[in-house]
Amino acid sequence: MSDFNRGIMKFEGADRPVAIALSAVIILGSIGGLIFWAVQAAYSFN
Repeated sequence: MSDFNRGIMKFEGADRPVAIALSAVIILGSIGGLIFWAVQAAYSFN
């Protein structure tokens, strides 16, 4: 069992590159969306 198969990702195949890439895209996309929302809420671009 690899280290990727432990912690919150306790499912078979959690150490596959596709699963890791998908998780990274979701997390980074969420962070980017929050930053975009924060900038839109803080500054008026109209």
